Amino acid sequence: MEIAIRPAPVSAIRTAARPLSKSQLIHKLGDLAARGDLDRGLAALTDYVGANNYLLARCDGAIDNNLDFVVCSNWPFDMVRKLGKVMSELNARSNEMEKCLSIMQPAFLSLPSGIEPSHGLSREYCAVTFNVGRARFSLMLLFPQDIILSQENLRDVGLLTAYFASFSQERETRNDRDFELTERELECLFWIAEGKTSDEIAVILGISRNTINNYITSVMRKTATKTRSEAIAYAVRNNLV
Repeated sequence: MEIAIRPAPVSAIRTAARPLSKSQLIHKLGDLAARGDLDRGLAALTDYVGANNYLLARCDGAIDNNLDFVVCSNWPFDMVRKLGKVMSELNARSNEMEKCLSIMQPAFLSLPSGIEPSHGLSREYCAVTFNVGRARFSLMLLFPQDIILSQENLRDVGLLTAYFASFSQERETRNDRDFELTERELECLFWIAEGKTSDEIAVILGISRNTINNYITSVMRKTATKTRSEAIAYAVRNNLV
C-alpha cells in the first residue's frame, strides 16, 4: 500500500469562514472541557479550521486489527475501520526522531485505495500530531475538495486540541471510582495506554493473558468506560497514566 505524505501547501491558501475567533474558541473549549464534552470540542475545532470531519487517535494504538486507537471520531465507520492498518504502518516506518519532528507539523495524506470519501470531500486528509503528557495523539481532518487548509490555522488547531485535552485533565474532578483502582489495575492501564496488547502486558507483568483481560475489564467497569480507548482517554484526563 502506497501512503503519500507531504507538507501542507503554502501558496494560494483559501479557507472557509471561521464561525469563531481564536479567543472565542479558547473560551468555548474551556467551557466544554469543564463539562467533559470531547465531541463538541473537537467539532468546534474542526469548524474553526474549515474541515468537515474529525478523528482523534492514539498514534501507537493501532494494534490487533481493532479500533482501540480511536479516541473520538465522526468519520464514516468504514473509513475508520480501514485506517487502523495505515496508522500501524506509518508508526512502524517512522523512527523516534521523525516522530518528534512531526509534532505540530500538519501533513496531508492520501486515503488508502478502497476508501471512497463522501461526495464533495477530498481524497486527502490532514493529520496534526501532538503530545499530551507522555501520550502522542493525532487529529485527522477530512475537508472539502475546494478548500486548502492553512498551515497556521492547522497549527493553531493542533495546539488548541492539546490544550483542550490537557485542560480537561485539570478541570475534571476525580470521583470515588478512581481510588478503587488497585495497583495492578493501574499497571495494566498504564501499559494499554502505551499501546501494549494483553499478550505483551502478560509478558511484562509475568501473569497470564486471561488475568490481564480480567484486570482491564475491571478497570473499564470502575471507570464506566466501554472500550480500551475510552479507558485510555479517561486515564489521560484524570492523570492516571
